[in-house]
Amino acid sequence: MGKQDEGLRSSRLVFYKEDVEKIEKVLGQFLKSANAKCALLVDKDGHLVTKQGESGTYDMDTISALVAGSFAATKQMAKLLGEEEFSIMFHQGRKDNIQLSLVGERTILAIIFDDKTTLGMVRLYASQVSSKLASLFDDIAARKSEAETISKDFGQAAKSKLDDVFGS
Repeated sequence: MGKQDEGLRSSRLVFYKEDVEKIEKVLGQFLKSANAKCALLVDKDGHLVTKQGESGTYDMDTISALVAGSFAATKQMAKLLGEEEFSIMFHQGRKDNIQLSLVGERTILAIIFDDKTTLGMVRLYASQVSSKLASLFDDIAARKSEAETISKDFGQAAKSKLDDVFGS
């Protein structure tokens, strides 16, 4: 396995059912507080991690891919302007609006809302939910690191025992 493969593997997001349930709870509380319609958590590769709220007729897979693409294009624009990355984007429509917020290093929070709330409310609560999710992701990463250490130790112990059995 090359260095690039190892880098991709180590930065990969792995969520278990319990993780997704915690994320969904945080997003559900956010929707109530901000009075937004729908919240999506998308990884930077364009995969939908989870969603909460009313999605109506939206094609979530397409929206997820476009959210990631929009963030990737905006990252290049930011670099041209001397910024590393823009962490928040906002698109306003006649009926619906969408705010995109970077959460941690690998995920984007997409919030769909209408005129039942304000951009200020969405931004205020999005900032808070982003912090909660980032903290949750740190806990998940720590668990992943611990599991990798245990797995590596187990592999070494198993190899040693096999060497003993087969006299290698």
